[in-house]
Amino acid sequence: MTRQIANSPPRLSKVKAHAAPHSGRAKVLPRTDKAGSDKSRVQSLAKGFRVLEVFTRDEPELVLAEVARAASLDNGSAFRFLNTLLALGYVERVDGTKRFRLTLKCLDLGFNAIARTELRQLARPLLRSIVGESIEAASIAVLDGAEIVYVERVQAGLARLGVDVHIGSRAPVYSTAVGQVILAHMPRTLQVEILQARPRERRTNATIVELGALLAKFERIRRAGFAISDQENVAGLRVLAAPLVDADGTVLAAISVAAPAFNLSLAAFDKAARQPVIAAAHRLSRALQAAGSSSHRPLKIAAG
Repeated sequence: MTRQIANSPPRLSKVKAHAAPHSGRAKVLPRTDKAGSDKSRVQSLAKGFRVLEVFTRDEPELVLAEVARAASLDNGSAFRFLNTLLALGYVERVDGTKRFRLTLKCLDLGFNAIARTELRQLARPLLRSIVGESIEAASIAVLDGAEIVYVERVQAGLARLGVDVHIGSRAPVYSTAVGQVILAHMPRTLQVEILQARPRERRTNATIVELGALLAKFERIRRAGFAISDQENVAGLRVLAAPLVDADGTVLAAISVAAPAFNLSLAAFDKAARQPVIAAAHRLSRALQAAGSSSHRPLKIAAG
């Protein structure tokens, strides 16, 4: 934020902790698109952004009538705007309700602004300190549905592997170390829900796609406190990741490092990467706790 990282808005997709109940009285935004105020403005676009802006930290989920009232629109117009934003992926329906909420795709419009946000400011020096001769990239990522989204990245190599990961890049949750370490700390029912949300394709010969095998790996990751992806997402690339948590043990994001498989054996990569990543995760988690971060509407670590 999350999700972030931008401060607070993004949630870790529809499988994250439910938003707190609200009064159902969304704040009405002032109108800024009066006809004739500026002929160079596209009024329908302004209205569309007003619809996005009515979703706030205090009012994260709204029904159609609440969106219409807060955006100063009639119900028919609000319905059309919401359906358009839904089709574009910027809002989603809350399962089992008539409510709508924002998705992490909204961040795709403003990742340059994230450079000023708390998590990235805290994380970037740590990521830089990890990248070196053995470790060629370090990242921070969050969960968005069945994908992970990179919100910070420091890279010194990997170009020869054709790896082009940047802020805003997405990857499947099941095949990435950051995704696996986040899923590992979720309740089993949510793990299954995310894994079954879309087809799991083999990205490399090492990709694990069987549900039972993934769930078993998550259990091992949860006990170990870190995850290793041995060329599961990109052939020739090994990645080790650890979770970032708040004071309540809530997963906020994950930190990872990567190195070419041909440079280090799996054992050597584990030895070189594990301690720096876990130490960085602990330091960054403590910093976030001290800052009172609650970005991304995070997930609670499963008990046990």
